[in-house]
Amino acid sequence: MAVRKVLLIGGSGFVGGWVASRLSAAGVRVTIPTRRRENRKRLLLLPTVFEVQADVGDPQTLAALVEGVDAVINLVGILHDRDDRAPYGAAFAAAHVDLPRRIVAAMRSAGVRRLLHMSALAAANDAPSAYLRSKADGEAAVLDAAGELDVTVFRPSVIFGPGDAFLNTFAGLLRHLPVLPLVGGEARLQPVFVGDVADAFVAALGDRDSFGCTYELGGPRVYTLRELVRYVADLGGHPRVLVDVPAGVAALQARVLGWLPNPPLSPDNLRSLSVPNVTDGSRNPPAWQPHALEAVAPGYLTPLKLHQRLGFYRGRAGRST
Repeated sequence: MAVRKVLLIGGSGFVGGWVASRLSAAGVRVTIPTRRRENRKRLLLLPTVFEVQADVGDPQTLAALVEGVDAVINLVGILHDRDDRAPYGAAFAAAHVDLPRRIVAAMRSAGVRRLLHMSALAAANDAPSAYLRSKADGEAAVLDAAGELDVTVFRPSVIFGPGDAFLNTFAGLLRHLPVLPLVGGEARLQPVFVGDVADAFVAALGDRDSFGCTYELGGPRVYTLRELVRYVADLGGHPRVLVDVPAGVAALQARVLGWLPNPPLSPDNLRSLSVPNVTDGSRNPPAWQPHALEAVAPGYLTPLKLHQRLGFYRGRAGRST
């Protein structure tokens, strides 16, 4: 299946930048709708990537964007919603459920069949967190269209890589706090490298065997959150005392932090951590060989000088100069 034009929704985010770069390297023309075009000027350096200022929440705008493309990739996801209604609030509903439904409707009208959709590992209707429940309903909306559309769903664990908001967040805290209160230290996670996630999307794009499939994306190893934080501390040269926060205190802390503009922790995040974010490998994409966290993280979490950092990434790319 030849794919030459892709609409990349959510392409201005962390994962989207990597997917756009991979698609551009393959010669695919990529259109990325964004509400604030000036925020992602770095994508303009990619020769086949075009950002357009557009609101995909508007059905007519979305219909116009879908017209004439070969495939749509939806990466949209948010982590916070202060609306605590059950089963999830308005922000989660808009981003994770309503948008996928509108995408499916627009594709049906335009006669575009190929859809790749980002869900989340552990998404389920009976999950303890609103985030995971909303992701499950969005996934269901997409899979319900399988047959009419050629759908592939990806369910990644927590994603890491240069510029991430996961390991980098802990690295920042560890630089400034002599003692780090740790919430959910026993939570089990299987971090996956953003470059591997991007490669999985691009590999599946024209692969007919992936139609109707749901793939789980996890790294090669399962960690507790405590193990990850200790590893980040060691890499950054900031060994710290980690203090486990009791459940009751953690819940109170999450409620307070949840009101910050970009909260590091919310009550719903805490509920998500109560579910193991791991995969047994039975639903991996074909030939899935993810990079170990230890092979990637030193390149952006250790205090390397610029020439050392460039050398590290040249090595990762297989280049000597």
